[in-house]
Amino acid sequence: MRTRWFFLCVLLSSVVASSSVSSQSFDSSRLEMRVGFERPDGSHSIQSIPLETYVARVLAGEAARESPPAALEALAIAIRTFAVINRNRHNPDGYDVCDTTHCQVVRASTPVTERAAAATAGLVLVRNGVPAPVYYSASCGGRTQIPSAVWPGSDDPPYLPSQPDEACGGAPEWTADIKAADLAKSLKAAGFRGDRLREMKILSRDVSGRVAKLRVNGFSPEQISGQDLRAVVGRTLGWLLVKSAAFEMARRGDSYHFEGHGYGHGVGMCVVGSVNLAARGQTAAQILNRYYPGLDIVTIGSPTSSSVTSTVRATRVPSISARPPLVLAPAAPSPVALALPDDDEGDRAAIEALALRARDDIAKALGVGAPARVTVRFHPTTQSYERSTGQAWFTSGAIVGSDIHLLPLAVLRDRGVLERTIRHELVHLMVDEALTKRPAWVREGAAMYFSGQRPDRAGAESPFTPRSRLSCPDDVEILQPISAGSLTNAHARALACFARQAGDGKPWREVK
Repeated sequence: MRTRWFFLCVLLSSVVASSSVSSQSFDSSRLEMRVGFERPDGSHSIQSIPLETYVARVLAGEAARESPPAALEALAIAIRTFAVINRNRHNPDGYDVCDTTHCQVVRASTPVTERAAAATAGLVLVRNGVPAPVYYSASCGGRTQIPSAVWPGSDDPPYLPSQPDEACGGAPEWTADIKAADLAKSLKAAGFRGDRLREMKILSRDVSGRVAKLRVNGFSPEQISGQDLRAVVGRTLGWLLVKSAAFEMARRGDSYHFEGHGYGHGVGMCVVGSVNLAARGQTAAQILNRYYPGLDIVTIGSPTSSSVTSTVRATRVPSISARPPLVLAPAAPSPVALALPDDDEGDRAAIEALALRARDDIAKALGVGAPARVTVRFHPTTQSYERSTGQAWFTSGAIVGSDIHLLPLAVLRDRGVLERTIRHELVHLMVDEALTKRPAWVREGAAMYFSGQRPDRAGAESPFTPRSRLSCPDDVEILQPISAGSLTNAHARALACFARQAGDGKPWREVK
Protein backbone atom coordinates (compact mmCIF):
# COMPACT_ATOMS: atom_id res chain seq x y z
CA MET A 1 0.00 0.00 0.00
CA ARG A 2 1.41 3.37 -0.90
CA THR A 3 1.88 6.11 1.65
CA ARG A 4 -0.52 9.02 2.02
CA TRP A 5 1.97 11.22 0.18
CA PHE A 6 1.32 9.35 -3.07
CA PHE A 7 -1.46 11.22 -4.84
CA LEU A 8 -3.09 9.29 -7.63
CA CYS A 9 -3.47 10.91 -10.97
CA VAL A 10 -7.13 11.56 -11.47
CA LEU A 11 -8.28 11.19 -15.05
CA LEU A 12 -11.85 12.21 -15.58
CA SER A 13 -12.16 10.44 -18.84
CA SER A 14 -15.71 10.59 -20.02
CA VAL A 15 -18.24 13.37 -19.81
CA VAL A 16 -21.32 12.21 -17.97
CA ALA A 17 -22.55 15.63 -17.00
CA SER A 18 -24.39 18.25 -19.01
CA SER A 19 -25.57 21.78 -18.52
CA SER A 20 -28.66 21.15 -20.62
CA VAL A 21 -32.11 20.98 -19.06
CA SER A 22 -32.80 17.67 -17.36
CA SER A 23 -35.74 16.24 -15.51
CA GLN A 24 -33.40 15.23 -12.72
CA SER A 25 -30.84 17.39 -10.95
CA PHE A 26 -28.55 16.63 -8.08
CA ASP A 27 -27.35 18.76 -5.25
CA SER A 28 -24.42 17.99 -3.04
CA SER A 29 -26.63 16.74 -0.22
CA ARG A 30 -28.44 14.20 -2.41
CA LEU A 31 -25.72 12.77 -4.64
CA GLU A 32 -24.22 9.61 -3.19
CA MET A 33 -21.15 7.61 -4.15
CA ARG A 34 -21.11 3.84 -4.09
CA VAL A 35 -17.65 3.14 -2.70
CA GLY A 36 -15.95 -0.24 -2.89
CA PHE A 37 -13.83 -0.78 0.22
CA GLU A 38 -11.06 -3.30 -0.38
CA ARG A 39 -10.92 -6.31 1.93
CA PRO A 40 -7.67 -8.17 2.75
CA ASP A 41 -8.59 -10.94 0.29
CA GLY A 42 -8.96 -8.44 -2.59
CA SER A 43 -12.77 -8.46 -2.64
CA HIS A 44 -14.79 -5.33 -1.87
CA SER A 45 -17.58 -4.33 0.47
CA ILE A 46 -19.82 -1.59 -0.91
CA GLN A 47 -21.14 1.44 0.94
CA SER A 48 -23.21 4.39 -0.28
CA ILE A 49 -21.73 7.65 1.03
CA PRO A 50 -23.18 11.16 0.56
CA LEU A 51 -20.99 13.18 -1.81
CA GLU A 52 -19.86 15.78 0.74
CA THR A 53 -19.03 13.07 3.29
CA TYR A 54 -17.03 11.33 0.57
CA VAL A 55 -15.13 14.56 -0.22
CA ALA A 56 -14.24 15.07 3.45
CA ARG A 57 -13.03 11.48 3.77
CA VAL A 58 -10.95 11.62 0.59
CA LEU A 59 -9.34 14.85 1.80
CA ALA A 60 -8.28 12.95 4.90
CA GLY A 61 -6.64 10.34 2.67
CA GLU A 62 -5.12 12.53 -0.04
CA ALA A 63 -4.21 15.92 1.50
CA ALA A 64 -0.84 16.75 3.02
CA ARG A 65 -0.79 17.08 6.78
CA GLU A 66 -1.11 20.61 8.12
CA SER A 67 -2.40 21.89 4.76
CA PRO A 68 -3.66 25.50 4.96
CA PRO A 69 -7.43 25.90 4.45
CA ALA A 70 -7.09 27.29 0.90
CA ALA A 71 -5.06 24.26 -0.20
CA LEU A 72 -7.66 21.91 1.30
CA GLU A 73 -10.47 23.82 -0.41
CA ALA A 74 -8.70 23.65 -3.81
CA LEU A 75 -8.16 19.92 -3.42
CA ALA A 76 -11.76 19.43 -2.25
CA ILE A 77 -13.05 20.97 -5.49
CA ALA A 78 -10.81 18.70 -7.58
CA ILE A 79 -11.93 15.67 -5.55
CA ARG A 80 -15.60 16.55 -6.02
CA THR A 81 -15.13 17.04 -9.77
CA PHE A 82 -13.61 13.58 -9.97
CA ALA A 83 -16.47 12.06 -8.02
CA VAL A 84 -19.20 13.69 -10.12
CA ILE A 85 -17.92 12.50 -13.47
CA ASN A 86 -16.50 9.14 -12.39
CA ARG A 87 -19.73 7.57 -11.22
CA ASN A 88 -19.26 4.78 -13.78
CA ARG A 89 -15.56 4.12 -13.30
CA HIS A 90 -16.06 0.83 -11.44
CA ASN A 91 -19.37 -0.09 -13.05
CA PRO A 92 -18.02 -3.53 -14.07
CA ASP A 93 -17.46 -4.20 -10.35
CA GLY A 94 -20.86 -2.96 -9.15
CA TYR A 95 -19.85 0.35 -7.55
CA ASP A 96 -18.73 3.86 -8.52
CA VAL A 97 -15.25 4.32 -7.08
CA CYS A 98 -12.82 2.37 -4.93
CA ASP A 99 -11.10 3.49 -1.74
CA THR A 100 -7.52 3.04 -3.00
CA THR A 101 -5.11 5.13 -5.07
CA HIS A 102 -6.72 3.68 -8.20
CA CYS A 103 -9.50 6.20 -7.55
CA GLN A 104 -9.04 8.35 -4.45
CA VAL A 105 -7.93 7.22 -1.00
CA VAL A 106 -10.77 7.21 1.55
CA ARG A 107 -9.97 7.62 5.26
CA ALA A 108 -11.89 8.73 8.35
CA SER A 109 -12.68 12.42 8.03
CA THR A 110 -11.49 15.03 10.52
CA PRO A 111 -13.04 18.35 11.62
CA VAL A 112 -10.55 20.13 9.34
CA THR A 113 -11.45 18.11 6.23
CA GLU A 114 -15.16 18.36 7.02
CA ARG A 115 -14.86 22.16 7.18
CA ALA A 116 -13.09 22.26 3.78
CA ALA A 117 -15.77 20.05 2.21
CA ALA A 118 -18.55 22.21 3.67
CA ALA A 119 -16.86 25.47 2.60
CA THR A 120 -16.79 24.28 -1.02
CA ALA A 121 -20.02 22.27 -1.00
CA GLY A 122 -21.27 21.61 -4.52
CA LEU A 123 -18.39 23.33 -6.34
CA VAL A 124 -16.78 21.65 -9.36
CA LEU A 125 -14.38 22.64 -12.15
CA VAL A 126 -16.03 23.02 -15.55
CA ARG A 127 -15.10 23.89 -19.12
CA ASN A 128 -17.84 25.16 -21.44
CA GLY A 129 -20.44 24.23 -18.84
CA VAL A 130 -19.26 20.62 -18.45
CA PRO A 131 -17.14 19.12 -15.63
CA ALA A 132 -13.56 19.00 -16.90
CA PRO A 133 -11.14 16.06 -16.89
CA VAL A 134 -8.43 17.07 -14.41
CA TYR A 135 -5.34 15.50 -12.86
CA TYR A 136 -3.30 16.11 -9.73
CA SER A 137 -0.16 14.62 -8.26
CA ALA A 138 1.91 14.89 -5.09
CA SER A 139 4.71 16.98 -6.58
CA CYS A 140 5.47 18.08 -10.13
CA GLY A 141 9.14 18.50 -9.24
CA GLY A 142 9.24 22.09 -10.44
CA ARG A 143 7.46 21.76 -13.79
CA THR A 144 4.02 20.40 -14.62
CA GLN A 145 3.56 17.89 -17.44
CA ILE A 146 1.12 17.52 -20.36
CA PRO A 147 -1.11 14.41 -20.38
CA SER A 148 0.11 12.94 -23.68
CA ALA A 149 3.68 12.77 -22.37
CA VAL A 150 2.42 10.41 -19.66
CA TRP A 151 -0.34 8.58 -21.54
CA PRO A 152 0.30 8.47 -25.32
CA GLY A 153 -2.82 9.37 -27.29
CA SER A 154 -4.35 11.50 -24.54
CA ASP A 155 -5.67 14.97 -25.31
CA ASP A 156 -3.65 17.99 -24.16
CA PRO A 157 -6.32 20.57 -23.28
CA PRO A 158 -5.17 24.17 -22.79
CA TYR A 159 -5.99 24.05 -19.08
CA LEU A 160 -3.34 21.35 -18.54
CA PRO A 161 -0.15 22.97 -19.83
CA SER A 162 3.46 22.08 -19.09
CA GLN A 163 4.71 25.09 -17.15
CA PRO A 164 7.33 25.98 -14.53
CA ASP A 165 6.10 25.73 -10.94
CA GLU A 166 8.32 27.71 -8.60
CA ALA A 167 5.90 27.02 -5.75
CA CYS A 168 6.87 23.35 -5.84
CA GLY A 169 10.58 24.11 -5.82
CA GLY A 170 11.55 20.67 -7.10
CA ALA A 171 10.69 18.87 -3.88
CA PRO A 172 11.10 16.16 -2.94
CA GLU A 173 14.58 15.20 -4.07
CA TRP A 174 15.09 11.45 -3.94
CA THR A 175 17.58 8.68 -4.70
CA ALA A 176 17.19 4.94 -5.21
CA ASP A 177 19.49 2.01 -5.85
CA ILE A 178 17.85 -0.95 -7.59
CA LYS A 179 19.59 -4.19 -8.50
CA ALA A 180 19.57 -5.11 -12.18
CA ALA A 181 18.04 -8.47 -11.25
CA ASP A 182 15.13 -6.73 -9.51
CA LEU A 183 14.56 -4.45 -12.49
CA ALA A 184 14.52 -7.55 -14.70
CA LYS A 185 11.95 -9.11 -12.37
CA SER A 186 9.76 -6.02 -12.69
CA LEU A 187 9.99 -6.00 -16.49
CA LYS A 188 9.09 -9.70 -16.68
CA ALA A 189 6.09 -9.18 -14.38
CA ALA A 190 4.86 -6.45 -16.72
CA GLY A 191 5.04 -8.76 -19.74
CA PHE A 192 8.46 -7.95 -21.18
CA ARG A 193 10.23 -11.09 -22.38
CA GLY A 194 13.85 -11.77 -21.42
CA ASP A 195 16.00 -13.28 -18.69
CA ARG A 196 18.70 -10.71 -17.93
CA LEU A 197 18.91 -6.95 -18.12
CA ARG A 198 22.20 -6.45 -19.94
CA GLU A 199 22.03 -2.67 -20.11
CA MET A 200 19.54 0.11 -19.37
CA LYS A 201 20.14 3.52 -20.90
CA ILE A 202 18.19 6.78 -21.16
CA LEU A 203 17.48 7.47 -24.84
CA SER A 204 15.45 10.69 -24.79
CA ARG A 205 13.69 13.27 -22.65
CA ASP A 206 10.51 15.26 -23.24
CA VAL A 207 10.11 19.03 -23.16
CA SER A 208 9.67 19.00 -19.37
CA GLY A 209 13.02 17.26 -18.91
CA ARG A 210 11.50 13.97 -17.78
CA VAL A 211 12.73 10.68 -19.20
CA ALA A 212 10.73 9.86 -22.33
CA LYS A 213 12.37 6.58 -23.45
CA LEU A 214 14.88 4.08 -22.10
CA ARG A 215 16.51 1.10 -23.78
CA VAL A 216 16.26 -2.13 -21.80
CA ASN A 217 18.79 -4.29 -23.63
CA GLY A 218 18.07 -7.98 -23.08
CA PHE A 219 14.28 -7.65 -23.14
CA SER A 220 11.57 -7.45 -25.75
CA PRO A 221 10.18 -4.89 -26.36
CA GLU A 222 13.57 -3.20 -26.10
CA GLN A 223 12.26 0.23 -25.10
CA ILE A 224 10.10 1.52 -22.26
CA SER A 225 8.91 5.01 -21.34
CA GLY A 226 10.06 6.67 -18.13
CA GLN A 227 6.50 6.72 -16.80
CA ASP A 228 6.03 3.02 -17.57
CA LEU A 229 9.31 2.15 -15.84
CA ARG A 230 8.04 3.98 -12.76
CA ALA A 231 4.81 1.98 -12.95
CA VAL A 232 6.34 -1.48 -13.44
CA VAL A 233 8.87 -0.91 -10.65
CA GLY A 234 6.16 0.43 -8.37
CA ARG A 235 3.87 -2.56 -8.91
CA THR A 236 6.54 -5.11 -8.06
CA LEU A 237 9.16 -3.39 -5.85
CA GLY A 238 7.19 -0.55 -4.26
CA TRP A 239 6.21 3.01 -5.11
CA LEU A 240 8.87 4.69 -2.98
CA LEU A 241 11.74 3.81 -5.32
CA VAL A 242 11.28 5.52 -8.72
CA LYS A 243 9.03 8.35 -7.57
CA SER A 244 8.81 10.19 -10.88
CA ALA A 245 10.17 10.18 -14.43
CA ALA A 246 12.36 13.22 -13.65
CA PHE A 247 15.59 11.38 -12.91
CA GLU A 248 19.22 10.77 -13.83
CA MET A 249 20.48 7.21 -13.86
CA ALA A 250 23.87 5.44 -13.81
CA ARG A 251 24.99 1.84 -13.47
CA ARG A 252 26.94 0.99 -10.32
CA GLY A 253 28.11 -2.60 -10.31
CA ASP A 254 25.08 -4.89 -10.33
CA SER A 255 22.69 -2.02 -9.53
CA TYR A 256 21.31 1.15 -11.10
CA HIS A 257 21.50 4.39 -9.16
CA PHE A 258 18.66 6.89 -9.63
CA GLU A 259 18.66 10.55 -8.60
CA GLY A 260 15.42 12.42 -9.16
CA HIS A 261 12.91 14.97 -7.96
CA GLY A 262 9.14 15.18 -7.77
CA TYR A 263 6.58 12.53 -6.89
CA GLY A 264 4.02 11.26 -9.37
CA HIS A 265 3.25 12.04 -13.01
CA GLY A 266 3.26 15.83 -12.59
CA VAL A 267 0.12 16.58 -14.63
CA GLY A 268 -2.29 19.24 -13.34
CA MET A 269 -2.32 20.50 -9.77
CA CYS A 270 0.83 19.96 -7.72
CA VAL A 271 -0.27 19.32 -4.15
CA VAL A 272 3.08 20.41 -2.68
CA GLY A 273 2.86 23.58 -4.75
CA SER A 274 -0.72 24.24 -3.67
CA VAL A 275 0.28 23.99 -0.01
CA ASN A 276 3.08 26.49 -0.51
CA LEU A 277 0.84 28.88 -2.48
CA ALA A 278 -1.81 28.75 0.26
CA ALA A 279 0.86 29.47 2.89
CA ARG A 280 1.73 32.61 0.91
CA GLY A 281 -1.86 33.80 1.13
CA GLN A 282 -3.30 32.65 -2.18
CA THR A 283 -6.96 31.63 -2.23
CA ALA A 284 -8.39 28.32 -3.41
CA ALA A 285 -9.62 29.90 -6.64
CA GLN A 286 -6.22 31.46 -7.31
CA ILE A 287 -4.54 28.09 -6.76
CA LEU A 288 -6.97 26.34 -9.09
CA ASN A 289 -6.54 29.03 -11.73
CA ARG A 290 -2.76 28.58 -11.46
CA TYR A 291 -2.91 24.85 -12.20
CA TYR A 292 -6.08 24.71 -14.36
CA PRO A 293 -6.05 28.01 -16.29
CA GLY A 294 -9.33 28.78 -18.05
CA LEU A 295 -11.62 26.53 -16.02
CA ASP A 296 -14.63 27.90 -14.11
CA ILE A 297 -15.80 26.97 -10.62
CA VAL A 298 -19.53 26.27 -10.75
CA THR A 299 -22.10 24.93 -8.30
CA ILE A 300 -23.89 21.70 -9.09
CA GLY A 301 -27.43 20.99 -8.00
CA SER A 302 -30.63 22.80 -7.20
CA PRO A 303 -31.00 26.55 -6.57
CA THR A 304 -30.90 25.88 -2.84
CA SER A 305 -27.40 24.47 -3.04
CA SER A 306 -26.10 27.54 -4.88
CA SER A 307 -27.18 29.80 -2.02
CA VAL A 308 -24.73 28.15 0.38
CA THR A 309 -22.09 30.72 1.33
CA SER A 310 -18.40 29.92 1.32
CA THR A 311 -15.10 31.73 1.33
CA VAL A 312 -14.48 30.43 -2.17
CA ARG A 313 -17.70 31.90 -3.53
CA ALA A 314 -17.39 35.20 -1.68
CA THR A 315 -13.76 36.11 -2.37
CA ARG A 316 -12.47 33.80 -5.12
CA VAL A 317 -15.23 33.75 -7.69
CA PRO A 318 -17.42 36.82 -7.09
CA SER A 319 -19.88 35.93 -9.86
CA ILE A 320 -20.53 32.38 -8.70
CA SER A 321 -23.75 33.22 -6.86
CA ALA A 322 -25.15 34.84 -10.01
CA ARG A 323 -24.55 31.79 -12.18
CA PRO A 324 -27.28 29.20 -12.60
CA PRO A 325 -26.43 25.91 -10.93
CA LEU A 326 -25.07 23.15 -13.12
CA VAL A 327 -27.75 20.53 -13.76
CA LEU A 328 -26.46 17.01 -14.10
CA ALA A 329 -28.21 14.33 -16.10
CA PRO A 330 -28.21 10.87 -14.56
CA ALA A 331 -24.93 9.17 -15.43
CA ALA A 332 -25.32 7.05 -18.57
CA PRO A 333 -22.94 4.08 -18.64
CA SER A 334 -20.62 3.92 -21.63
CA PRO A 335 -21.07 0.94 -24.00
CA VAL A 336 -17.42 0.13 -23.21
CA ALA A 337 -16.63 -0.52 -19.55
CA LEU A 338 -12.89 -0.39 -18.87
CA ALA A 339 -11.08 -1.82 -15.88
CA LEU A 340 -7.60 -0.29 -15.79
CA PRO A 341 -4.68 -0.35 -13.34
CA ASP A 342 -4.22 3.02 -11.64
CA ASP A 343 -1.22 4.15 -13.69
CA ASP A 344 -3.09 3.48 -16.93
CA GLU A 345 -6.12 5.60 -16.02
CA GLY A 346 -4.84 8.43 -18.18
CA ASP A 347 -5.40 6.26 -21.26
CA ARG A 348 -9.07 5.63 -20.48
CA ALA A 349 -10.62 8.05 -22.96
CA ALA A 350 -8.36 7.00 -25.87
CA ILE A 351 -8.87 3.27 -25.26
CA GLU A 352 -12.61 3.67 -24.81
CA ALA A 353 -12.82 5.50 -28.14
CA LEU A 354 -10.65 2.86 -29.84
CA ALA A 355 -12.73 -0.04 -28.48
CA LEU A 356 -16.04 1.64 -29.34
CA ARG A 357 -14.90 2.32 -32.90
CA ALA A 358 -13.62 -1.24 -33.28
CA ARG A 359 -16.86 -2.69 -31.86
CA ASP A 360 -18.96 -0.83 -34.42
CA ASP A 361 -16.63 -1.59 -37.35
CA ILE A 362 -16.53 -5.31 -36.57
CA ALA A 363 -20.28 -5.58 -36.02
CA LYS A 364 -20.83 -3.98 -39.43
CA ALA A 365 -18.33 -6.32 -41.11
CA LEU A 366 -19.96 -9.37 -39.48
CA GLY A 367 -23.51 -8.18 -40.17
CA VAL A 368 -24.53 -8.48 -36.52
CA GLY A 369 -25.76 -6.07 -33.87
CA ALA A 370 -23.02 -4.47 -31.79
CA PRO A 371 -22.96 -5.69 -28.17
CA ALA A 372 -24.74 -3.18 -25.96
CA ARG A 373 -22.09 -3.54 -23.28
CA VAL A 374 -18.45 -4.60 -23.56
CA THR A 375 -16.17 -5.00 -20.53
CA VAL A 376 -12.43 -4.79 -21.16
CA ARG A 377 -10.00 -5.52 -18.34
CA PHE A 378 -6.30 -4.63 -18.62
CA HIS A 379 -4.12 -6.45 -16.11
CA PRO A 380 -1.23 -4.78 -14.26
CA THR A 381 1.07 -7.79 -14.68
CA THR A 382 1.33 -10.94 -16.78
CA GLN A 383 0.95 -13.02 -13.63
CA SER A 384 -2.39 -11.35 -12.92
CA TYR A 385 -3.50 -12.04 -16.50
CA GLU A 386 -2.43 -15.69 -16.32
CA ARG A 387 -4.17 -16.23 -12.96
CA SER A 388 -7.44 -14.70 -14.16
CA THR A 389 -7.58 -16.36 -17.57
CA GLY A 390 -5.68 -19.63 -17.19
CA GLN A 391 -3.84 -18.67 -20.39
CA ALA A 392 -0.12 -18.18 -21.00
CA TRP A 393 1.35 -14.70 -21.45
CA PHE A 394 1.84 -15.14 -25.18
CA THR A 395 -1.91 -15.36 -25.82
CA SER A 396 -2.17 -11.56 -25.20
CA GLY A 397 -5.94 -11.63 -24.72
CA ALA A 398 -8.74 -13.95 -23.64
CA ILE A 399 -12.49 -14.02 -23.01
CA VAL A 400 -13.58 -14.99 -19.49
CA GLY A 401 -17.35 -15.16 -19.19
CA SER A 402 -18.33 -12.12 -21.22
CA ASP A 403 -15.31 -9.98 -20.25
CA ILE A 404 -12.25 -9.32 -22.39
CA HIS A 405 -9.01 -9.76 -20.43
CA LEU A 406 -5.78 -8.30 -21.80
CA LEU A 407 -2.07 -8.19 -20.99
CA PRO A 408 -0.63 -4.97 -19.49
CA LEU A 409 -1.29 -1.94 -21.65
CA ALA A 410 2.37 -0.89 -21.89
CA VAL A 411 3.34 -4.29 -23.33
CA LEU A 412 0.61 -4.37 -25.96
CA ARG A 413 1.39 -0.80 -26.96
CA ASP A 414 5.16 -1.32 -27.15
CA ARG A 415 4.65 -4.45 -29.25
CA GLY A 416 2.44 -2.46 -31.59
CA VAL A 417 -0.51 -4.83 -31.15
CA LEU A 418 -2.87 -2.89 -28.86
CA GLU A 419 -5.61 -2.17 -31.39
CA ARG A 420 -5.24 -5.52 -33.13
CA THR A 421 -5.57 -7.40 -29.83
CA ILE A 422 -8.68 -5.46 -28.80
CA ARG A 423 -10.25 -6.07 -32.22
CA HIS A 424 -9.29 -9.75 -32.09
CA GLU A 425 -11.05 -10.31 -28.77
CA LEU A 426 -14.08 -8.27 -29.85
CA VAL A 427 -14.52 -10.61 -32.81
CA HIS A 428 -14.40 -13.60 -30.45
CA LEU A 429 -17.07 -11.91 -28.33
CA MET A 430 -19.36 -11.59 -31.36
CA VAL A 431 -18.78 -14.90 -33.19
CA ASP A 432 -17.87 -17.57 -30.63
CA GLU A 433 -21.43 -18.38 -29.58
CA ALA A 434 -22.57 -18.81 -33.20
CA LEU A 435 -19.54 -21.00 -33.95
CA THR A 436 -19.46 -22.90 -30.68
CA LYS A 437 -19.85 -26.33 -32.34
CA ARG A 438 -17.17 -25.71 -34.96
CA PRO A 439 -13.49 -26.56 -34.60
CA ALA A 440 -11.44 -24.03 -32.63
CA TRP A 441 -9.59 -22.98 -35.79
CA VAL A 442 -12.84 -21.61 -37.24
CA ARG A 443 -13.36 -19.27 -34.29
CA GLU A 444 -9.70 -18.29 -34.18
CA GLY A 445 -9.52 -17.83 -37.93
CA ALA A 446 -12.60 -15.60 -37.85
CA ALA A 447 -11.08 -13.53 -35.04
CA MET A 448 -7.89 -12.98 -37.01
CA TYR A 449 -9.64 -12.40 -40.33
CA PHE A 450 -12.16 -9.85 -39.07
CA SER A 451 -9.67 -8.10 -36.79
CA GLY A 452 -7.85 -6.97 -39.90
CA GLN A 453 -5.18 -9.63 -40.31
CA ARG A 454 -4.70 -11.24 -43.69
CA PRO A 455 -2.68 -14.30 -44.66
CA ASP A 456 0.92 -13.78 -45.75
CA ARG A 457 1.16 -14.53 -49.47
CA ALA A 458 4.75 -15.59 -48.98
CA GLY A 459 3.98 -17.95 -46.13
CA ALA A 460 4.14 -21.69 -46.55
CA GLU A 461 0.68 -22.00 -45.07
CA SER A 462 -1.04 -19.15 -46.92
CA PRO A 463 -4.40 -19.55 -48.69
CA PHE A 464 -2.45 -19.46 -51.94
CA THR A 465 -0.74 -22.69 -50.99
CA PRO A 466 -2.21 -25.66 -52.91
CA ARG A 467 -5.23 -26.84 -50.97
CA SER A 468 -3.84 -30.33 -50.58
CA ARG A 469 -0.91 -28.94 -48.60
CA LEU A 470 -2.94 -26.77 -46.21
CA SER A 471 -3.58 -28.44 -42.83
CA CYS A 472 -5.93 -26.78 -40.39
CA PRO A 473 -4.79 -26.90 -36.73
CA ASP A 474 -6.33 -29.26 -34.19
CA ASP A 475 -8.25 -27.87 -31.22
CA VAL A 476 -5.40 -28.66 -28.83
CA GLU A 477 -2.98 -26.57 -30.89
CA ILE A 478 -5.27 -23.53 -30.49
CA LEU A 479 -6.58 -24.08 -26.98
CA GLN A 480 -3.50 -25.57 -25.28
CA PRO A 481 -0.42 -24.16 -27.04
CA ILE A 482 2.94 -25.25 -25.66
CA SER A 483 4.88 -22.16 -26.74
CA ALA A 484 4.58 -18.79 -28.39
CA GLY A 485 6.01 -20.23 -31.58
CA SER A 486 3.54 -23.10 -31.73
CA LEU A 487 0.62 -20.73 -31.16
CA THR A 488 1.84 -18.38 -33.89
CA ASN A 489 2.05 -21.30 -36.30
CA ALA A 490 -1.42 -22.56 -35.33
CA HIS A 491 -2.89 -19.07 -35.72
CA ALA A 492 -1.35 -18.64 -39.16
CA ARG A 493 -2.84 -21.95 -40.32
CA ALA A 494 -6.22 -21.15 -38.76
CA LEU A 495 -6.28 -17.82 -40.59
CA ALA A 496 -5.25 -19.48 -43.86
CA CYS A 497 -7.97 -22.13 -43.54
CA PHE A 498 -10.63 -19.56 -42.72
CA ALA A 499 -9.51 -17.16 -45.46
CA ARG A 500 -9.55 -19.95 -48.03
CA GLN A 501 -13.29 -20.46 -47.52
CA ALA A 502 -14.12 -16.80 -46.90
CA GLY A 503 -12.20 -15.91 -50.05
CA ASP A 504 -14.49 -18.25 -52.01
CA GLY A 505 -17.46 -16.16 -50.84
CA LYS A 506 -18.68 -18.45 -48.04
CA PRO A 507 -20.43 -16.53 -45.20
CA TRP A 508 -18.51 -16.69 -41.91
CA ARG A 509 -21.30 -18.63 -40.21
CA GLU A 510 -20.90 -21.44 -42.75
CA VAL A 511 -17.13 -21.90 -42.54
CA LYS A 512 -16.29 -25.36 -41.22
